[in-house]
Amino acid sequence: MSKLKVEGNIIHITERNIFFGEIAVEAGKIKSITKISDQREGAHFISPGFIDSHVHIESSMLIPSEFARLAVVHGTVSTVSDPHEIANVCGMEGVEFMIENGNTVPFKFNFGAPSCVPATIFETAGAELNHDDVKALLERPEIKYLSEMMNFPGVLYKDEEVLKKIAAAHQLGKPVDGHAPGLRGDAVQQYIDAGISTDHECFTAEEAMDKLQRGMKILIREGSAAKNFEALIGLLNDWPEMIMFCSDDKHPDSLVENHINQLCARAVEKGTDIFKILQAACINPVLHYKLDVGTLQLNDPADFIVIEDLKNFRVKQTYIDGLLLAENGKTVGDWVKHIEDKESVNHFHCSLKREDDFVYAFTRQEEIPVIEALDGQLITNRLSAKPKVSNQNIISDPENDILKMVVVNRYHDAPVAVSFVKNFGLKHGAIASSVAHDSHNIIAVGADDKSICEAVNLVIQETGGVVALGNGKKEVLALPVAGLMSNQNGYKVAKSYTSIDKFAKDLGSTLLAPFMTLSFMALLVIPHLKLSDKGLFNGDEFKLI
Repeated sequence: MSKLKVEGNIIHITERNIFFGEIAVEAGKIKSITKISDQREGAHFISPGFIDSHVHIESSMLIPSEFARLAVVHGTVSTVSDPHEIANVCGMEGVEFMIENGNTVPFKFNFGAPSCVPATIFETAGAELNHDDVKALLERPEIKYLSEMMNFPGVLYKDEEVLKKIAAAHQLGKPVDGHAPGLRGDAVQQYIDAGISTDHECFTAEEAMDKLQRGMKILIREGSAAKNFEALIGLLNDWPEMIMFCSDDKHPDSLVENHINQLCARAVEKGTDIFKILQAACINPVLHYKLDVGTLQLNDPADFIVIEDLKNFRVKQTYIDGLLLAENGKTVGDWVKHIEDKESVNHFHCSLKREDDFVYAFTRQEEIPVIEALDGQLITNRLSAKPKVSNQNIISDPENDILKMVVVNRYHDAPVAVSFVKNFGLKHGAIASSVAHDSHNIIAVGADDKSICEAVNLVIQETGGVVALGNGKKEVLALPVAGLMSNQNGYKVAKSYTSIDKFAKDLGSTLLAPFMTLSFMALLVIPHLKLSDKGLFNGDEFKLI
């Protein structure tokens, strides 16, 4: 029976108290907490571990076991994870893969039942989960909640299938996550009244306040693409029991650098009370989702971290169930097992494309609709622009940063959807990816049709991946697991992604995270203008143009 004793300044968050003491651990549980003296200057601190309260593991491009390898060094002991991305590609088989792979490591993944597969009827997904499938998942003890209900029109208009999924969660006593960007007033009240308890899509403090005052919990999101921390962190002062921290989507290079620990450090910089910060980072997710994660109480699972100070939150050690999993920025022991290629799941059935598949004919229109990508946001704007025409076809216009963007159905052969986008900034070549929320068809943007075609075909040849090419050079990061994730070492993947991200910027992109932003250009449930494999989509009116 394993025993362990750790000394330090122990943080009791709910009691708002810090003292120097000793924690004794036996058989993975906290057996005693002994106060030795008042807080001791110069001693390190012991805190409950951090929890990412809403994340799609797939967006890290890592399988769960490799995500855990990178996350534990930052003091993250658990996630509330929506396997929505892989479910849209592989259905129940994909969800099973995430659960089974997550179970190979001691990290505490808490998966939800995806509520919107497919996300909309206006795109082609690789699978469908109906209310019976969702109910079957919710009945499993390891499934903690109904994942984000993105189909808010379905809630408002009382779609029978949507309401059955919500009812199944309520019957089993499991919370329902929300997704309601821009929803305010009577509409959001109706959404909340349906039994939906959280939202991570607020872009402004005013929107978040409206929801908080109506009893909805707000997740402050800071990921690789959507960054809402600055706009929302001020709310933590007055609503400490109603706020959680999340990343939603975090690419591997970013996960190597930091995780929830960085949000704690930034909140301290803002002058936020330390106990309120840790309440959001460590306690609130456990209470809301009923997680089997310790909060530094007697007889709790021994899930805690040792941190250098309460300013920078540099993590010295991470313990889960009393096991030391990370120390001084590195994992301890060989607890992450490698996955073989043959164990991968995927769904990829389209043929290689020809350059003329990407032609957009000019029909004497004076202006064309253009998607305006916004750096650091998931929402887009709708613009109009004068087309650049060559040989009676509309082509990319790098000089004015109006580039051709395409979505290619990866599940079967179909006509290519073509539109135009601003702010990617590419001067040469193209970038492409099979990570394209939410159905994960192939999305690409480029300075010319030849480059776009070549980039798309490289993705098809790898049955999933991210690609950048131009100026006589090309880079490919293969994603053989559902076309979303690599099965390689997380640090190796992060290094490859850093390289391909830099290459995209060398080709002219001025975006902070060009591939992450590209992946959201097909996300129809976020306004205002997006592109699916079926065509240009108006997110405000929820219809194809």
